[in-house]
Amino acid sequence: MRIGRIGYINCAPVYGAIDRGVVALPPGAELITGTPAELNDLLVAGELDVSVISAIEYARHAKELLLLPELAISCDGPVRSVALFSKRPVGMLDGWTVLLSASSRTSAALLELLCRDVWKIQPKFAEARAEAQDLESLATLPHEAVLVIGDAALALAARGTYPYRYDLGEEWKRWTQQPFVFAVWAATRVASPAAVRRGHETLLASRSWGLTHLAELADEASHTTGVSVPACREYLGGLDYAFTDRHRSALSDFLRRTGTPQFLQVA
Repeated sequence: MRIGRIGYINCAPVYGAIDRGVVALPPGAELITGTPAELNDLLVAGELDVSVISAIEYARHAKELLLLPELAISCDGPVRSVALFSKRPVGMLDGWTVLLSASSRTSAALLELLCRDVWKIQPKFAEARAEAQDLESLATLPHEAVLVIGDAALALAARGTYPYRYDLGEEWKRWTQQPFVFAVWAATRVASPAAVRRGHETLLASRSWGLTHLAELADEASHTTGVSVPACREYLGGLDYAFTDRHRSALSDFLRRTGTPQFLQVA
C-alpha cells in the first residue's frame, strides 16, 4: 500500500508519530512524499492508494476516489502558509501579473475567487515554481504579486521582502465567516477496502499523537525550515486536522462558488 504525504511541515501532526515509529504503518505500506500537485496527480493516476489531496482536486475526481472521514487540513481564520505576497495593494493589481505556485490548486482557485468576487480585480495569472528552494529565482521573474504556499510561504513572510501580504485563510473567513478546507485525505476506489481502513486508522492514530506533541513537532519544523520556533508553534497550533459537518459545509460552499461539481462520498 502506498500512502501519500506532503513534504511540508503542515503534515507533521499527521505523520510525525509514523516517522518516529510511535505508530507503525500497516505491513507492506510505504510513504510517498511530494508536493500537493504531485500527490494529486499520483493519486488520480492510481499510483497511490491513499493520500492527502487538494480539496478541489478531490472534488474534480470524486468519481474515482473515496473521501476518508475525520481528517483534513483546514483553518478557521489565518492559515499563515497560503498567502498572496504583493508589491502593491491588492486593489491595484487589476491587469498586472500575479504568479501562482505550480504546487497549488485549491489555493489558486481560492485566490481567483477572491480576486473575482471580493477584490473585483482581473490580474494576469501565470504559473511558476515557488517551493522554498525557488524563492531566489522567483524574485527575478517579472510580477507584481505571487501566491506562495507551504513552508515557502512561511519563509517568505519571515523575509519581509514584499510590502503587502494577504493571508487567504483569513480573507475567506472575513468574507464567509466559515473555515476553509485546503486538503482532504482520499483513497482510490480500486484499493482494497480493508487496506484503506488500516491506512486510515493509522493516520488517525498518528494524528492523535501529533496533536499532543505540537511543541516537539514545532521545534523540529523550525530546524527543517529555518522559521523561528514560536512562528512554527503558532502555525501548527492554528491548523485544524478534523473534518466535521461544519468543514463539509464550508467545503461545499467553496466548491459551489467556484462552479466545481460536488460528489463528497465518504469511504
